[in-house]
Amino acid sequence: MKSMYWLALTLVIIGALNWGLVGLFSFDLVATILGEGSFLSRTVYTLVGLSALVVAARHLASQGSMQPVHAK
Repeated sequence: MKSMYWLALTLVIIGALNWGLVGLFSFDLVATILGEGSFLSRTVYTLVGLSALVVAARHLASQGSMQPVHAK
């Protein structure tokens, strides 16, 4: 399970860096390498999205409770 988390975190970081390139330079590295709209690029985008869910779920689970935090 630990290796799946690290793989997911790596994919989230790659996705974030790719979005940074898109935002700053209008350059999509994934599409450039794998082909715009190709099966492979869509697969990478899907894996990055699923990885974000894995990382978010693990983060929420590590908080001990999913109850909202109330300001004091």
